[in-house]
Amino acid sequence: MSDPLRIGVAGLGTVGVGTVKLLRQNKTILSERCGREIIVTAVSARDPAKDRGISLSDCTWHSDAETLATDENVDVVVELIGGSDGIAKDLIEAALANGKHVVTANKALVAHHGCALAVTAENARLVLAYEAAVAGGIPIIKALREGMSANAIDRVYGILNGTCNYILTSMRETGKEFQMVLSEAQELGYAEADPAFDVDGIDAAHKLSILASLAFGCQVNFDAVYVEGIQQVSPLDIQFAAELGYRIKLLGITCRTTSGIEQRVHPCMVPLGAPIAHVEDVFNAVVVHGDHVGRTLYEGRGAGQGPTSSAVVADIADIASGRNTRTFGIQAGNLSKLQTVAMSERVGSYYARFTVIDRPGVLADIAAALRDHDVSMEAVLQRGRAPGESVSVVLTTHETREANMMATINTIDETKAVLEPTMMIRVERF
Repeated sequence: MSDPLRIGVAGLGTVGVGTVKLLRQNKTILSERCGREIIVTAVSARDPAKDRGISLSDCTWHSDAETLATDENVDVVVELIGGSDGIAKDLIEAALANGKHVVTANKALVAHHGCALAVTAENARLVLAYEAAVAGGIPIIKALREGMSANAIDRVYGILNGTCNYILTSMRETGKEFQMVLSEAQELGYAEADPAFDVDGIDAAHKLSILASLAFGCQVNFDAVYVEGIQQVSPLDIQFAAELGYRIKLLGITCRTTSGIEQRVHPCMVPLGAPIAHVEDVFNAVVVHGDHVGRTLYEGRGAGQGPTSSAVVADIADIASGRNTRTFGIQAGNLSKLQTVAMSERVGSYYARFTVIDRPGVLADIAAALRDHDVSMEAVLQRGRAPGESVSVVLTTHETREANMMATINTIDETKAVLEPTMMIRVERF
């Protein structure tokens, strides 16, 4: 059996502690599968005195995480600090400069600096692995990069943030407003004290930009992702969605078109017949369409100690076994700069909810705006009557350009009968 693979872990939060636990608990299994022992020899975190529920007495403690990069008893640096810049980036750059493989769960860093770091790693014949950065315990990086390598991929979409999926699920099941369910999610530990990163869609956008690079062989381009969160979704929209045969999900969607690639994160109306409509609570799911394999679905827990540390250790096991796959599937220097399609060019169906004064002529005004902007109505709903009071009028459209739909909504919102900005949600008929 080969010499042990020596691991240095930077960051001893939930995932860091879980990684150490898993490496110890499944030590024999990993040794048998990898042909060598894997041991944690060094760690780094802010507070060495903190009780983390595990003994670290056999590890060298580094108060400065970056010194892991020069520790002669470390072969692989596992970065679990987080953040797109600062110490996490400095540590990874230093580790690669000192000939050490790197494993990270840092989706923000990969989204912003992955291409440059991949070039550095590949030039040095080192591994930069990041399975845990996207969809927790779902092995979607390996599926795209290796399992789907024979296919031309035309579309990837999925539920990439468990916090948002939990909130939307709970809103549907309880009828509660967004803010109330968010507070409950925070109490349960499903949402951070500052939840903006999740509910604004940024977390999902980081992950989507990585998936787009793997799917289409292009440079990671987080800045080109259209991002919209879930704060404006109401129980009323969820109720109308059910009546129309849909569920609302925050999805990340990337697909190849004749004009380039789409990269977008936003709430979607998903048909009840689509498998992804039934992925609930904190679970993630990713769908990949390949030209020969067709549709494939990957579902599992997207966060938490167990699933995320499982993905981290899977990358460590690859290194221990001598597997060195290109970071984004093809040589990093050959990643293309694909044109990103503007959101205004998206073609699809739409849901719109108008809050209007219940009086004669309102529907005629809405229909006129649709006609003037070449948007065709598919269905319309209005529940109850309240003459002179506010009511909701809901409609869905046939396929149209986003620019046309936005122009229609702007025209309607300028009429005196509309009492508040229109709620619009894109319909995705998978």
